[in-house]
Amino acid sequence: MNRLDRLAAILIQLQSKRIVKAQEISERFEITLRTVYRDIKALQEAGIPIGVEPGKGYFIVDGYFLPPVMFTKEEASALLMGGKLIEKMADESIRKEFFSALYKIKSVLKTNDKEHLELLEDNIMVQKWFLAESESNKFIVPVQEAIAGKNVIEIEYYTYYRDKISEREVDPIGIVHYAGAWHLIAFCRMREDYRDFRIDRIRRIKKTNKNFRLRNRKSLKEYIDEQYKDVELQKIVIKVPSDIYKVMLNSKYFYGYVSEIRSGDFVEVTFMYGSLEYFARWLLSYTNGIEIIEPAELKTEIIKFINELSSHYCN
Repeated sequence: MNRLDRLAAILIQLQSKRIVKAQEISERFEITLRTVYRDIKALQEAGIPIGVEPGKGYFIVDGYFLPPVMFTKEEASALLMGGKLIEKMADESIRKEFFSALYKIKSVLKTNDKEHLELLEDNIMVQKWFLAESESNKFIVPVQEAIAGKNVIEIEYYTYYRDKISEREVDPIGIVHYAGAWHLIAFCRMREDYRDFRIDRIRRIKKTNKNFRLRNRKSLKEYIDEQYKDVELQKIVIKVPSDIYKVMLNSKYFYGYVSEIRSGDFVEVTFMYGSLEYFARWLLSYTNGIEIIEPAELKTEIIKFINELSSHYCN
């Protein structure tokens, strides 16, 4: 990227958030901090009102706006790809707002780029495999607003294993996507502890007139780190025929894949995983094609499940 293009990109980055650290600019463009300082000075000398908060970063003075941004064909294609994912992985509240923004983006594209997107539109597909439409709720946007506004919210939450709806007052600290669903991580005032709520099981949300202080709550990263710090990972080594290993390629990363050694028609694969029980359930789907090298306890888990299945079906 030449310097002129970089200066324009830095200006857009400065408008993307309230404060931008010099380190963020340095990492994005792979330039030294000294070069960042020179680029910022060049923008200031060109008349761009860039302010500095000592120890924090740079900001654009309120009231200054760039003219409408033009997107490249590649950027528009990336947004189209993102839209395909959002269409299947987010609820109606997010889909509606995203596609509203996407229409605005399409409106400023060049004619050739619009035609390019139209050709791609029907030829990119994401299969929806985790939530039926009837199970989808419309609460991601209200949850986002509560997180940003540090608002205490009241929720009606359906607990699956109890088959019961309860009312909670919570301080939302973040949302995370795993196991095929979006989850709200929040401090539950009833339990006086942090809880994980699946957003598709929230039946109602109401914003209260109360706020909470971030410094009194864990960050989302702190919460996630704590969930995994006490998980003891176990080394698992298996020997897999090459033809079966091809089938495992898409799922091995969910089970702590570390490395592999190929030898003839077999692959020796090493994993680090926290539950032998769940790992054994996964291996059972590949029947008798796999040899367990270590640990011996994994064989015990496999035998236990085989005996349970045999007893169930023989009876």
